Amino acid sequence: MTIERRLARAGFTLTRDYPVPAERVWTAFAREDQKLQWFGAGAVIEPIEWAFDFRVGGRDVAEGRFHHGPVSRYVATYTDIVEPVRIVTTYDMWIDGTHMSTSVASFEFEPIDEGTRFTHIEHGVFFDRFWADGPNRETGSRGLLDSLGAHLGRADTAQRSGQPTQAG
Repeated sequence: MTIERRLARAGFTLTRDYPVPAERVWTAFAREDQKLQWFGAGAVIEPIEWAFDFRVGGRDVAEGRFHHGPVSRYVATYTDIVEPVRIVTTYDMWIDGTHMSTSVASFEFEPIDEGTRFTHIEHGVFFDRFWADGPNRETGSRGLLDSLGAHLGRADTAQRSGQPTQAG
C-alpha cells in the first residue's frame, strides 16, 4: 500500500472573555488538579496516559481512546511561560499511532474590566491523510475553551456560595 504524502497548514485565533480574574484563568492551566477538570474530552474519552510538567521545557501528555473509536495522543512541550501573561507550546498529535500534526500554540491572559480576555492562536502542519483536518482542530479547540469556561463558572459559583471546591 502506497501512502500519499501531503502537507497542509492551518491557523486560527480564538478569543473568549471569561468573567473571572486573569490569575484564576491562569491557574486552570498552571495547576494539574485544575487542568484535569477541563482539559480533554471528559466522559467522551477513556484515559490511557496523563503527564503534567508545567515549566519551560516541561512536557504534557494526554492520551485516551474515544469510546468505540481511535486512540488520540497529545504531547506538548512548554517553550515560554510568563505568569500570568502568556503560555507558548509546541505539540504533536497522533491518531491510532499515526503522527497527524505538529503545532505551535500561544495562550494570552489579558485582564479586562469584566474579567479576562483569553486569546488562543495556533498554527499547525497536518500530515498525509490528515491534510484536511485543520478545521477539525479549530473545532476541538473551541470545545476545550467551552470546557474551560464551564469549569471557571462552576468554580466561581462554588466559591461565592462558600461550598468546598477542587477548583481552588
